[in-house]
Amino acid sequence: MFDLRDAPVAQSAGPHDNEEAGQGITMVTSVLLDHSPQARAASGFDKTAFTVDWKARQVRCPAGRTSINWSPARQHGRLVIVVKFGADACDTCPHRHPCTTSARGRRQLTLHPRELHDTLAAARTEQKNETWQKKYALRSGVEGTINQALDVTGIRRARYRGLPKVRLQHAFSAAALNIVRLDTWWTTDPLRHPRTSRLERLHYQLAG
Repeated sequence: MFDLRDAPVAQSAGPHDNEEAGQGITMVTSVLLDHSPQARAASGFDKTAFTVDWKARQVRCPAGRTSINWSPARQHGRLVIVVKFGADACDTCPHRHPCTTSARGRRQLTLHPRELHDTLAAARTEQKNETWQKKYALRSGVEGTINQALDVTGIRRARYRGLPKVRLQHAFSAAALNIVRLDTWWTTDPLRHPRTSRLERLHYQLAG
């Protein structure tokens, strides 16, 4: 059964967070994975295999070769750092072909600024952890329930003025959602027939 009081908004963070500054909240959300050809193919070297020396503004590859160019740039309106390795580093490297798909055969990396780079790396490592995945599974279930409440009852916007009436609306919305779910459970098999997304339904229509 769905009770609006059971829907957690965020998870309280550890005791070392600065609560006086209004912090102390940990957002449990996933980050985009590395979509480089090496990461997708699970071969060669992805970004995590390289060592970044932020002070020297250089990057060392797993074969021990050092980059020759460090250029701040903007891509899609965001500040990035483009790192390039030279011919001396890549042309004679035995890992050249699995490492780079460049026509010139030289590796190039696009890095975020240091703070964002470190934050993304830590988040990508954390979301591989089983404990994190369980937390995110809980959030995913809650988000699905909230999304259903928005679609079925339009709970995003209050229909009345005053908190007592709004609370009553929320109670009626939760009751209506429970009835919908009970009807679905009794008349279908929701475990074997998951909801079909709009994109999947469009694909079926175009295929037909």
